[in-house]
Amino acid sequence: MFEHHENDDFEEYIKERKKGTTETDVEQRIEERAKRRRGKLNGFLCFIAGMAVSFVLVYVGFVIALNKGGFTHIFTSDNGSKLDYKKIEEKTSLLQSIIDKYFLFDEDMTKVEDGIYAGMMNGLDDPYTVYYTKEEYKALNEDTEGKYSGIGAVVSQNPNTKIITIVKIFDNSPANDAGLQVGDIIHKIDGEEVAGTDMDILVKTKIRGEEGTSFKMTVLRGDDRKEVELDLTRRSIEVETVSGKMLDNNIGYIAVSQFDAVTSEQFKSNIESLQSQGMTKLIVDLRGNPGGLLDQVVDMLDYILPDGLVLYTEDKYGEREEYYSDGSHELKIPMVVLVNENSASASEVFTATFRDFEWGTVVGKTTFGKGIVQNVLPLGDGTAVKITTQHYYPPSGYDLHKVGIKPDLEVDLNEGAKIGTDSDNQLSAAIDILKNEE
Repeated sequence: MFEHHENDDFEEYIKERKKGTTETDVEQRIEERAKRRRGKLNGFLCFIAGMAVSFVLVYVGFVIALNKGGFTHIFTSDNGSKLDYKKIEEKTSLLQSIIDKYFLFDEDMTKVEDGIYAGMMNGLDDPYTVYYTKEEYKALNEDTEGKYSGIGAVVSQNPNTKIITIVKIFDNSPANDAGLQVGDIIHKIDGEEVAGTDMDILVKTKIRGEEGTSFKMTVLRGDDRKEVELDLTRRSIEVETVSGKMLDNNIGYIAVSQFDAVTSEQFKSNIESLQSQGMTKLIVDLRGNPGGLLDQVVDMLDYILPDGLVLYTEDKYGEREEYYSDGSHELKIPMVVLVNENSASASEVFTATFRDFEWGTVVGKTTFGKGIVQNVLPLGDGTAVKITTQHYYPPSGYDLHKVGIKPDLEVDLNEGAKIGTDSDNQLSAAIDILKNEE
């Protein structure tokens, strides 16, 4: 029934299909099936157009809510360009007929549809803008405040290569017990390669899960990228995003692993605890912190800084939203902030504003360089998009995106040194600075 066409015949087939020429009697059954499928596809493409309009309306509402105003020009781009939906429909219909005629395997229309939407987001050429399927968006919304079932590790994703790297491992965690190491690159989960997977989705759908369940993680380790397979068993993990301890010379040390919904309160609680122990100087360690919630970092800056502008964001229309500290509480003690190449996003907000206020010294390595904000917008059918909507800036207006923040004192971490321990020479450099502060 299915003929194998030589190249000339295949090209002729495509040419005739574009003209709308009917198939031969021998292939009529194939053509009828293609027509039925195209009929379904036309309805599906109308759904795409409807979804595109819905997305614009949702985004308009979102921008209006953010800026307490409206934009009359939001429906058109600056250069007047727009998608040609008729051309897209015709070409997609042609591709579908080719699939019907030649594709060897069964077609999953749901996956095809999701792939079209994902491709539209991917075409924006922004590594932080992605489409979420129903399953992915549901997983993304699972409540994990305070506790989750996982392995107790923090990961970071390179926006260009999509490589996901382990940047922190909690003590007494499954990750620590299994021998996972900082710097390991996640390569496979249960034998399936995860290259290109959005970090949030990988964490929510592959790494976290039901307590007591196990999985295999294959990582690439060291400069030679040696494959190492580890057995991990999920268990309940308390979300302790902030930890603190007293060092010698009345120096307090607080490490912030990420900015979750509980981080600001944990940060304040740790400061108060250290002050009750006689802390007169403080080190805030943001190394390996991939970022998180903007409201949390703003609240933390408000807690330590005098009154003033701590952050502002700008959207594509130049509309600003400003965030201030009210000066009701200040931490007037000598401080150092520790950063490295994996300190990103909200960590960089904290660091850049800390520097603008001249509130202390920044030590370590140049930060990651992510100075943009994403928002997740539901599309009304259980799916969603995460889309870049704004730049953020510290009070000085410094644009750190793709540049990062260079520390006041640059210090390479010694090979084999473990962060937060006596072998940590970056921490030692921070301590030396504070020893000389009065």
